[in-house]
Amino acid sequence: MQQKLTTSSVLPQDHERAVLVGRAWLPSAGGPVPVLVSANGLHDLRSVARTVSELLELESPVAAVRAADHLPRLATTVEALANTDPLHRDPARPWLLAPCDLQALKASGVTFVSSMLERVIEEQARGDASKAADVRAAVVAVIGDDLAAIKPGSAEAMRLKDVLIAQGAWSQYLEVGIGPDAEIFTKAQPMSAVGCGVEVGIHPKSVWNNPEPEIVLAVNSRGQVVGAALGNDVNLRDFEGRSALLLGKAKDNNASCAIGPFIRLFDADFTLDDVRRCDVLLHIAGPDGFVLEGKSSMSKISRDPLDLVAHAIGPNHRYPDGFMLFLGTMFAPTQDRAQPGQGFTHMVGDVVTVHTPRLGALINRVNHADKTEPWTFGVRALLDQLTAS
Repeated sequence: MQQKLTTSSVLPQDHERAVLVGRAWLPSAGGPVPVLVSANGLHDLRSVARTVSELLELESPVAAVRAADHLPRLATTVEALANTDPLHRDPARPWLLAPCDLQALKASGVTFVSSMLERVIEEQARGDASKAADVRAAVVAVIGDDLAAIKPGSAEAMRLKDVLIAQGAWSQYLEVGIGPDAEIFTKAQPMSAVGCGVEVGIHPKSVWNNPEPEIVLAVNSRGQVVGAALGNDVNLRDFEGRSALLLGKAKDNNASCAIGPFIRLFDADFTLDDVRRCDVLLHIAGPDGFVLEGKSSMSKISRDPLDLVAHAIGPNHRYPDGFMLFLGTMFAPTQDRAQPGQGFTHMVGDVVTVHTPRLGALINRVNHADKTEPWTFGVRALLDQLTAS
């Protein structure tokens, strides 16, 4: 990483009051362990739960963590942060991982009007960034750029749908953006998410891509939202724009799912209402000197977070190990980076920071997916570790 990770840059502003849980690789254990995170250290939570998924299944994860006495300190937080970058890692000392383990990694898409319009533009441009500016103007001329007041699935939304179909302007992205059914998709496999301080991956054949700064809800098997983290749903606009059937290739590549730095458990000081009020900030610093900043205001989301959870889990969709749910982003960068009219795309070496004061900062460097740290520790390896311990 080009940016040194510190407790002040990564932890929430009110970290003294926050209950932060995550995972660390513990060499002596031969794998990951759940940890409680504070400014002065990472504390072993295995006396409470063997995995983060198991922890979130408890009746009250916050109460269980707070009741735990004499949790062993595995490392200072400063030491663990400094040891997280694989390029400067001492394999004999602990380092941080993504805060989830066995949970399914799910995402909701097209939940903000601005990003919904950009998905329509990708579709109409067939993934060609050079056509985006002209297509954007044509699309806005037909459907406008102020759909925020329309409630998805409402009678008004269905009337608009009829009008747009008659004009030949309907889109699969408008269907999930203002229709009755939310887009919920599998972002990546359990255990595959990367955490703060390591590289995120883009497919080497992609020439039009971007980060998607989001809040990620931690949901247990009962459908209860027990905490939140930050996420980067790395996206390939050219692949998805060519065909929605390429969504898996656009979304699920090595290191393309970043979650962290920790899960902040809900308690009296931090609730879902705080999530609803969050502004998620994005900062990109490129090796070419390029800087881009953006913001997603959760207050502008078109579907309430609990509505999205209800679309993801229920009688027809069960997750016995729980799931992490990306809530979507309103950030879809259009600022030109190279050629006029081609908008933004990543460059290898970009440092991406997703930040909000109550959840801290998720910081990652961009590389090609085939050059990122290989993912080798999956569910089978975790079972072997737990059996041996």
